[in-house]
Amino acid sequence: MLCSLRLAPQKAQISLRWKDFGSTKCWGEIGMIVRITNVTQRRSFSGRNGTVRGTSYIPMLQEMPTAEQTEAAEDRIRMANRKSPMAAAGALETVKYFLTALLLAISKAGLSLAGDSWAIGTTTYTDAKATFYGGPDAYGTMYGACGYSNPFALGYGAQTTALSTPLFNQGLTCGACFEIRCKISASAYAKQWCYASNPSIIITATNLCPPGSYGGWCDPPKPHFDLAYAAFTRLANQAAGVIPIEYRRTFCRKSGGIKFTMNGNPYWNLVLVHNVADRGNVHWMQIKGSRTGFMGMRQNWGQNWESYSQLLGQDITFTVTLGNGRTVTFWNAVGSKWWFGQTWQSSYNF
Repeated sequence: MLCSLRLAPQKAQISLRWKDFGSTKCWGEIGMIVRITNVTQRRSFSGRNGTVRGTSYIPMLQEMPTAEQTEAAEDRIRMANRKSPMAAAGALETVKYFLTALLLAISKAGLSLAGDSWAIGTTTYTDAKATFYGGPDAYGTMYGACGYSNPFALGYGAQTTALSTPLFNQGLTCGACFEIRCKISASAYAKQWCYASNPSIIITATNLCPPGSYGGWCDPPKPHFDLAYAAFTRLANQAAGVIPIEYRRTFCRKSGGIKFTMNGNPYWNLVLVHNVADRGNVHWMQIKGSRTGFMGMRQNWGQNWESYSQLLGQDITFTVTLGNGRTVTFWNAVGSKWWFGQTWQSSYNF
């Protein structure tokens, strides 16, 4: 098996070739385009364990293979191997191992994905505006666009925010944590309403502030935070209505293991992933039954991921990839006696 990632400015071609080692026949090949920026040198990835050759690096990877690309690649392999089921099955597993290895290698290289390019641990803040929604009881913040339904029951509490469309990134920023504070130096208005102590708070993205909302604050391309009332009033007097802020990404601190809530029906699995540490926001998932190989999942909405597979009665393993490419496999996170509506917690997290 040969796995390589060939890089050139503004474009990278991922090529995967495999052979039946008992002969010279090549069973097939796939190609997926990954757009990148500011490539400094070449870097190659090889082997199932994501070995990285060379010492160069890529400052930012803008796009990873999506679930749709993975599925399309698998369909092409099936068509190319109609007459050789055994080879086709082996090829599919090779693709899955390759993609997992690639993600692991990218994670080790410290790359970031599109829509998730905020640098954690830096001192750089970005300007934005903040409003609030819901009341003191935070009831109005439930049942948001991230799919968390009741964020209080899931442990997110009232320190949450809805994001404008550019930050929401089609739900791929759901679960991410931000450090925000008033930008008191922005204006006399900010000095009037923001607290003089200028505290910073950590909030979690749990909802979308859609375009056309009152005041137009959430209209693209504006970066905007529509905070839960309890979060807003830690920064400023509620009478302010809207305040200038500074924000940056930060790590999500979670207690216990990552959680998976199983929904759907016997032929379709809809999995809500939550209590995610580290970056907090999931960009890709794979699912595996105890009698199947790994299968790519599609993002349905928010942090709900779907798979058309029959897995009842099987232990279920998930591979979860965060927005920065970091990937962890949660082996047998869901026991074989699982049922729809249940939430299962892994013994570990990111």
